[in-house]
Amino acid sequence: MERPAALAPELVSEFVRKAHSDIDRVRELLAIEPKLVNASWDWGGGDFESGLGAAAHTGGRDMALLLIEHGARLDIFAAAMLGRLDIVKTALEAYPQAAKAPGAHGIPLLTHAKMGGEPARAVYEYLESLG
Repeated sequence: MERPAALAPELVSEFVRKAHSDIDRVRELLAIEPKLVNASWDWGGGDFESGLGAAAHTGGRDMALLLIEHGARLDIFAAAMLGRLDIVKTALEAYPQAAKAPGAHGIPLLTHAKMGGEPARAVYEYLESLG
């Protein structure tokens, strides 16, 4: 089986950068290259970030939902920001050590929940209760 061609690094970099706050440009980029939805940028030293990761640590609820709608791989960090206590709790009951795993840029899971605001309050409180 032949591997598909790699996405252009400039496109991946722009996509991840714009996923921090520019939903209109993210829509344009997804129209140009739908596979960007799961692309990750390496900021260096193994600090990989996807568009969904960018949305998750900035509290970009609408951005995250757009990316998930386009097939982004949901992770515990996005689930925390989106207030999905059911997902976060199930994941951490199965793998408690995941509560300490850092997200993009080393940002903790608790911070992702905090960035989710009121819709993520229950997740934030749950994570705080874990210590």
